[in-house]
Amino acid sequence: MKKSVFLWVLGAIMLLSSCQKEEKVVSFYDLAVVDNHGKEVKMESYKGKVLLVVNTATRCGLTPQYADLQSLYETYKAQGLEILDFPCNQFAEQAPGTDAQIDSFCVTTYHTTFPRFSKVLVNSSEEGEVSTLYSFLKESDYDKQKLMDSTGAVDTRIRWNFTKFLIGKNGQVIERFEPGEGGAEIEPLLRAALSAADGN
Repeated sequence: MKKSVFLWVLGAIMLLSSCQKEEKVVSFYDLAVVDNHGKEVKMESYKGKVLLVVNTATRCGLTPQYADLQSLYETYKAQGLEILDFPCNQFAEQAPGTDAQIDSFCVTTYHTTFPRFSKVLVNSSEEGEVSTLYSFLKESDYDKQKLMDSTGAVDTRIRWNFTKFLIGKNGQVIERFEPGEGGAEIEPLLRAALSAADGN
């Protein structure tokens, strides 16, 4: 009798442990990241905002996009836009330096005022596992047709610096913009997201 009770308790513990390991992020607002001062920031603090999440680099041919991002921010911040800047050194090591050095460069060179976070990995690699944020964003429910290869397979990996995710007021990913896409592609969807009712 004692043996059967022990086995039952052991089985219950193992089942509970298994469930905890398989627990998944179910909402953008369940996520937390670290800012460039080492402080945890919960995404739920951005509820009701429209977000543009960007993986950036300071020594890339696309680095001047910082100026375009700052222009978008100045134009739409009052309407509820936040741009979240995540430096990433995975692509040709084009985001060298410390978080503080990167921030200083962006503020001095491009006069950026939007939030900047600690460096992240946007794809899994020998350097480590992809950040939970980017794992969530890449697998979210958005139109992935432009990510299909010639066989019809979808590759959601981030391809280069300055990939952008537009997120609505409800925390849903609206669109993914590839590195070469800028204001002309972003603004129509951005304006629509800002004008949408809260929660949509």
